[in-house]
Amino acid sequence: MSDEFGFVEWFRPGEYDRVEEVLPKLLASGATYLRTHLSWAEYHAPGGQEWYDWLLPRLARDIELLPCVHYTPPSLSRTGRSSGAPKVLKDFADFLDMVLTRHGEHFEHVELWNEPNNLLDWDWREDPECDLFCEMVGNAAHWVKKRGWKPVLGGPAPFDAYWLNLMGERGVLNEVDAAGIHGFPGTWDSEEGSWNGWDTHLAEMREILDRWNPDCKIWITETGYSTWRRDDMEQARRFLGALDAGADRLYWYAWRDLPEEVAVQEGHWFDPRHYHLGAVEADGTPKLLARLLEAGGPGQVREVARLAAPAVAKQARPIAITGGAGFIGCNLAESFLAEGRDVVVIDNLSRPGVERNLHWLAERHGPRLHAVPADLRDELALREAVRDADAVLHMAAQTAVTTSLVSPVADFDVNARGTLNVLEAIRATGRKVPVVFASTNKVYGALADLEVADTNDACAPMDEEMRAHGVGEGRPLDFCTPYGCSKGVADQYVLDYAKSYGLPAAVLRMSCIYGPRQFGTEDQGWVAHFLIQALAGRPITVFGTGRQVRDVLDVSDAVRAYREVLGKIDVLSGRAFNLGGGPSNTVSLIQVLREIESITGRSIDVTFEDWRQGDQPWFVADTRALEAASGWHAQVGWRDGLRNLADWLSQNSSRLPERQRIPA
Repeated sequence: MSDEFGFVEWFRPGEYDRVEEVLPKLLASGATYLRTHLSWAEYHAPGGQEWYDWLLPRLARDIELLPCVHYTPPSLSRTGRSSGAPKVLKDFADFLDMVLTRHGEHFEHVELWNEPNNLLDWDWREDPECDLFCEMVGNAAHWVKKRGWKPVLGGPAPFDAYWLNLMGERGVLNEVDAAGIHGFPGTWDSEEGSWNGWDTHLAEMREILDRWNPDCKIWITETGYSTWRRDDMEQARRFLGALDAGADRLYWYAWRDLPEEVAVQEGHWFDPRHYHLGAVEADGTPKLLARLLEAGGPGQVREVARLAAPAVAKQARPIAITGGAGFIGCNLAESFLAEGRDVVVIDNLSRPGVERNLHWLAERHGPRLHAVPADLRDELALREAVRDADAVLHMAAQTAVTTSLVSPVADFDVNARGTLNVLEAIRATGRKVPVVFASTNKVYGALADLEVADTNDACAPMDEEMRAHGVGEGRPLDFCTPYGCSKGVADQYVLDYAKSYGLPAAVLRMSCIYGPRQFGTEDQGWVAHFLIQALAGRPITVFGTGRQVRDVLDVSDAVRAYREVLGKIDVLSGRAFNLGGGPSNTVSLIQVLREIESITGRSIDVTFEDWRQGDQPWFVADTRALEAASGWHAQVGWRDGLRNLADWLSQNSSRLPERQRIPA
């Protein structure tokens, strides 16, 4: 069984920049092959020849290329459309002859017309002119083979064994080096009744090919899975199913989602499934499949798929943690698993590196861990995941202000609508299942009205009461940035479900949590990010003056807070509490950098940039309400916590995403 694979990706004339953007990412995913179209119609349009003169050698320079030659120029077509066969069938072979002469040095195989019975607008079982296609493709295949290239017969969708046998009877199979099969199990309704699995259809193909051309290979020239329901893990599983099916070659469709402004054959958004077939989203954001392939190839996909196979015994009453593979979530999961509890981790694994946290939990706790790779936007998956839950800790979110400013709709869908989906999934159990929600101090806004004064290395509010105790829960909510809005909406929905439906629910509005298993980045998790960069000897960018102040909290203290609130949910339901390090753990960014220099024994190369939108110059959480209601207190001082995190990062560099690794 080979782990080699390729992608299908169509490039439109003029997409020079996109080609340069996509190629390195294809190679980083481990792809060996690329199948792309060479449109006969586009070739003869103005600028078409120049486009392919650039495209084909550029692609072939980095990856093994399979051009799929199709689409008749309308002026040459029998139907006046590019999907029709040419009036003179020999014209197709003549065009291929020209392609081989001009471009043939860039590829070994050439595919002859993709999905023939769809594109030629006929049904061979009823049309006596079925020899039309056979003559056109058979003659073209014969000429391609005679000239020294290897022809590939494009496959119909859905798979049709009768059609393939007809190609044998008409002599076409004898001329080709490989025959293609297309299949999109789980995506298209048209295949549901006829799809019997890769094993069955490949066996049918092999039997037919052995009859007409035993040397002919079987290629899966097009298969994929649409994530229109946000089920990224299922896409990864379908990829593995196709890869392990036993074909001689696999081309996965496609690399990128179709942009919303591009019309499909049926028209704009006639069927949303067309727009979500990529391994990355239309804006290039990697889905789970692309990210896992880049992290470790098909082996990494297999490992995560193995972990993501939950089986919880009925009445086990596990703790369910959304975002349970994330930083705080996996530390929470560990605390319950260590006590012998079953834990359901609900996580779409979208953040780089979190699959390592999942693997860590699985290594330590085996069958008590039940991973559900579901997205908050997948309502059905959420309902199934929390069906037997004893309690739900809702930690999953889109966590970066910067990302929310770029993609506010996606931010809302995850944070606001996703939280509503969680609440509705809990309500659907018919039980009063407790839920504790991870909110944020960003619900208080940018604190623009707060007067602060700078010292040499920190700022502080002019108001003495505020300086002594921090921002309390009584401060009016003032949502700022899409992230603040989406989390604020979620915050209020959780509190309202306690009022409207009697759901035992509480909210913790968190400040800066840091600690082991945090893969901090420039956009989120700044304490860990600073340490990772410093330990690796890489420069650090500070946005703002560096004198901005936060109250930082070690993750072990955060875990205790969630557990205290959950344990007292009967009396704390309907309330929101601030959760942070409080005045005793107040520190500026500059002070953290100085402490890191002390820990590492080396200076840090720091540059300063403009403030980022929505950033608070000073925020310290007043945690007195939480302390009085639950008995919780922060126990880890920020200097000790910083040294603990530095030790963990130094000892666990291999667990970090590759781009964050700390050199030995």
